[in-house]
Amino acid sequence: MALALANPPLATAAAERRARWPRWSVVASVLMTLQLIVRALVLSRGNFYWDDLILIGRAGRLSLFSAQFLLDNHDGHLMPGAFLIAGVVTRLAPYEWVWAAATLLVLQACASVAVLRLLRLLLRDRPITLVPLVIYLFGPLTLPSFVWWAAGLNALPLQIGLAWVTGDAILLMRTGRLRYAYTGTAAFAFALLCFEKSILVPLVAFVVVALRNRIDGRKAVRGAAALWVGCGIVAVTWVAVYVSVIGLPLGRDSAAQTVGLIEHGTFLGLLPALIGGPLSWQRWLPSPPWADPAPALVVLAWLLVLGAVVIGCYAKRDAWRVGLAVGAYVVLCEAAMVLARSGPNTAYELAQTLRYFTDSSVVIAAGMALVIAAPWRRRIRVPRQAVVGATALFLVASLWSTATFTRSWQLDDTANYLATARSSLADNTGTPMLDQPVPPRVLLPIAYPDNLISHVFSALPVRSAFADSTPVLRMLDDSGHVIPAGVGPARDIRQGPVPRCGYRIDGLTTVALTGALPEWNWTAELNYLASRDGSIIVWFPHGRAVTVPVRQGLHQVYVRLRGSGDALNIQAATSGLSLCLGAGPIGGVLPKSAGH
Repeated sequence: MALALANPPLATAAAERRARWPRWSVVASVLMTLQLIVRALVLSRGNFYWDDLILIGRAGRLSLFSAQFLLDNHDGHLMPGAFLIAGVVTRLAPYEWVWAAATLLVLQACASVAVLRLLRLLLRDRPITLVPLVIYLFGPLTLPSFVWWAAGLNALPLQIGLAWVTGDAILLMRTGRLRYAYTGTAAFAFALLCFEKSILVPLVAFVVVALRNRIDGRKAVRGAAALWVGCGIVAVTWVAVYVSVIGLPLGRDSAAQTVGLIEHGTFLGLLPALIGGPLSWQRWLPSPPWADPAPALVVLAWLLVLGAVVIGCYAKRDAWRVGLAVGAYVVLCEAAMVLARSGPNTAYELAQTLRYFTDSSVVIAAGMALVIAAPWRRRIRVPRQAVVGATALFLVASLWSTATFTRSWQLDDTANYLATARSSLADNTGTPMLDQPVPPRVLLPIAYPDNLISHVFSALPVRSAFADSTPVLRMLDDSGHVIPAGVGPARDIRQGPVPRCGYRIDGLTTVALTGALPEWNWTAELNYLASRDGSIIVWFPHGRAVTVPVRQGLHQVYVRLRGSGDALNIQAATSGLSLCLGAGPIGGVLPKSAGH
């Protein structure tokens, strides 16, 4: 009889939980769908940007499964997984932004599902799960790295790894089923193949398990030992490969620069983003947008974040431990930024782009869930309406920040340049083109040689060939059109000593210039009369030799040469070939009207 009296309340509570779960799970599904719709709209206003073109160019030139492609040192990153994804998309649909954007949306959907799974495990299917879920889904912290394909291929697998491995560690502790060790290790390996920062994933999972179960480190180690062993083997193997390929990351920062980067990243970037900011962004093309919050918003962010920390520590047991863990992860993110990106030409605004704090969004959401799930120290009643209102305000602010970011992001006109150049190169396939850099607004010269059109457009199935010499000089203008070009002379080839011939070339001949040229990429106009078809070899006294085809008769050929000196060395490479060489300019390639 006593059992009969005791069971109805328990059954009623369980029934209430089951009844609540479908309702809030539907809300969670709607929120995740809304996030993907918003993010898809943002992607529709963007296109390939900066490193995206480097990834495409390498995929077009190199074998997808070669070590040269997969193990390339990309600005300090070892990211074979990201390279492979980019390579497959490039081979299937070169320069088609819609397919690159689709990979970002798929990865984002996986990350959102992984985060929801983790929050459910931490909060045991309570409706309050929606609060940290909204923080993750719509917070501007993840936006800048999401819209940039190359950055998203790094950041999204890391977010997936953080959430999924941590969830598997919790389930392994709870159930003892080894399948969670296998899937967790696989998720860690996938994240690590896409981004070296994923080396922190097992550490985050370990700390969350220890904090969630309020256990010491030894119990956390034993409880999920199979997962830690699997992750350890993957990590040790990867570190060995990373050090052999990349080396150790060493910054070139000063103390003042370190302080400046951390100050800008924390005060003007991270904290405003935690309350839905920055609301406004600034941009200097071709750099990405950076957060530009109003001073009042920075102060408000400080007050709200500090207030939340104080109230959490006052009301919840072990909240201070969670706060320290989340803060430590943010510090690690800042340290990685300083080590990898500091240098004499680094602007403090780099830290305000938020890219270096993206993965903190998963850790912050998990930290919020841990604090919510922690036992009360001093019970505080917070009205449901207040929680709903604060979450709604955060959502509105985040959507505003997303809209203003999108307006700034779409200012880039790389898409127009790429579309015009693709069409123009496909319509001009008759003769090869000399190589040239793309405009600085598309890729700055520091990306050399990946900023050359032969690299950027290497994946085009139909295009002009690129060569070191051409009988017809053309160039891509700043809008992407192929136009006639000429040589703007920096120096000239002197008139040769042989009457009515200039320089007679059959063996090795030194051709004098009107002055010395420094080390650079120069274009020489060679005006020649050849006795037969064949080829010659041309080089600076200090430079690389180029083999140049020539045709019988009187012709011109334009040769791209890298080197320095006050003369050219020319030698016939075909037996029985003799030619006369006249005067001609050597300098840079300019549009025809400007060059001649």
